[in-house]
Amino acid sequence: MTDMIEGHHTTVSVAPATQYNDEPKKRSMVGKVFAPLGVALTFLRRKTNLTMWIVFAMVTGIILGHFAPDFSVQIKPLGDLFIRMIQCIVGPLIFSTLVVGIAGHGDDLARVGRLAVKSIVYFEVVTTFALIIGLLSVNIIKPGHGFTMGNETPNITKTPITWVTELNHIVPTSFFGAMADHAAVLAIVFCAIMFSVAIMLADRESKKIMLAFNDSLSKIMFKVVHLVMNYAPIGIGAALAATVGQYGLHSLSASGKLVGTLYGTLIVFVIVILFPIALLARLPLKEFARTVGEPFLMAFATASSESALPKAMESMIAFGCPPEIVAFVIPTGYSFNLDGSTLYLALAAMFCAQVAQVEKSLGEQIIMMLTLMLTSKGVAAVPRASFIVLIGTLGNANVPTEPLALIMGVDAFMDMARTAINVLGNMTACAVVSKWEGEFRNEEWHMRQNGELPQHSAVMDEVQDSEYNNHAHHNHMADDKESIRSRH
Repeated sequence: MTDMIEGHHTTVSVAPATQYNDEPKKRSMVGKVFAPLGVALTFLRRKTNLTMWIVFAMVTGIILGHFAPDFSVQIKPLGDLFIRMIQCIVGPLIFSTLVVGIAGHGDDLARVGRLAVKSIVYFEVVTTFALIIGLLSVNIIKPGHGFTMGNETPNITKTPITWVTELNHIVPTSFFGAMADHAAVLAIVFCAIMFSVAIMLADRESKKIMLAFNDSLSKIMFKVVHLVMNYAPIGIGAALAATVGQYGLHSLSASGKLVGTLYGTLIVFVIVILFPIALLARLPLKEFARTVGEPFLMAFATASSESALPKAMESMIAFGCPPEIVAFVIPTGYSFNLDGSTLYLALAAMFCAQVAQVEKSLGEQIIMMLTLMLTSKGVAAVPRASFIVLIGTLGNANVPTEPLALIMGVDAFMDMARTAINVLGNMTACAVVSKWEGEFRNEEWHMRQNGELPQHSAVMDEVQDSEYNNHAHHNHMADDKESIRSRH
């Protein structure tokens, strides 16, 4: 369009104006198209949680693994990626939380020793019950009867597990080596305890700086846990699909009696042992069930205790257990309180004897169980630990190792169940020890729940206000308790 303005020609381009006016309309149309998707995502975010997505991913993974096994095996790296992300945060999370928990709550070394003794006593008692139930189950059901001895011998390196190797796993040659080795949980606990005791003996300024650093590190690591958990449904679904795709559901029917015996016995263990323990400890069962739900499902789907470790620690702190008890009991229990693995070892050892038609008297079975009780401690840091312990036990009992080939065919499915029970047992132990110590849902936890205390760690306030000698520390704690009572 051309207009005459004061004798000059002015050219006005109409097309760009028309194009500019159409852009809001196009954006409006795109918004209308994707509006239902946005509404659906908003609804799902508000009405669902991580547990529901994990369950959905597990069902999807089983279906995908059954109907598309080749594709499912190829997506296994997606599941491995989730486990690797968890492994990279285990070291700094355990170390920082344990240091703050021990060194940040005064100079009471006797309390640390008392906590360790109570935890070990609990671990030994419960794992002994697991061995007994496994032994009774395998003698009553006799899952090894009717199997034919396989000709294939498992190709497993027979690495001996002795008290020397256990000490080497506990005491590392390098602090950074222990942090880099995701399996060296006991070594990290050892380093954290030594570091915490040294902090207690250090001067006030050094203590304040190191506690501030570890307190900040622990908070940041829990934020990292939240980020990693967003990937959990994808990783868990891929891992479960790969397991079903590789071994197939038909492998369960081939050794169904063995797998069914283990699953049934683990359920009996939960009902007969863990449930009464929770009742005696007067735990709020409904809340506890919700607390253990996500870590239990994660451990079951990935067959990895490590994948559930950060979430288990975070959930137990939110449940009401003090961070210092959570940071000590759960990582230590990963080596000393393997209820599911211990029960599995008892069942598998007698299963091999039954398949090989080797009769064992009651006394010989008890000796086998005592051997398993000693050798199964701390084996979480050893690759293929269950088979290594099992081979050593069978060798001592003069039982052939060929039946292990039958177990290996379905071990992936049994590993899922025993790993989930390991996690459940450790979370139960954490709650029970917290009750035992009289620290479960203490005044500080209630005040945080009610918003009467800020979310920053009270540990640092204690570092700044106390001179950290025994007399001043006990007076400071007494004043804190009195002030808490007056507020309520």
